[in-house]
Amino acid sequence: MKRIWATVNLFFFYLKEVLLSNFRVAHDVLTPRHRMKPGIIAVDVEGLTDWQIFFMSNLITMTPGTLGLTVSEDRKKLFLHAMYIDGSVEELAESLRKDYGRRVKSVF
Repeated sequence: MKRIWATVNLFFFYLKEVLLSNFRVAHDVLTPRHRMKPGIIAVDVEGLTDWQIFFMSNLITMTPGTLGLTVSEDRKKLFLHAMYIDGSVEELAESLRKDYGRRVKSVF
């Protein structure tokens, strides 16, 4: 039962993230001023299996404004490109680790 709840939770969380990201990218494209602050970040994925890292990376890549680049050889970092880094790189990396990593880990 916990896994079913975790799957539903991940689905609705991801749906919200995709919708918000779509609006943000569309707004940036349709307005004359670009608010992009792109950068590459390293998300800690230590403790996740290869399958969990694969799933997390694909979810992040399918979200507009982000792209999974590679996983470190020691499988401890997932490198991503983000179009919008509003705060610090570390805050965004930690947020992705907690939001995506925790949910993916609970499903698989």
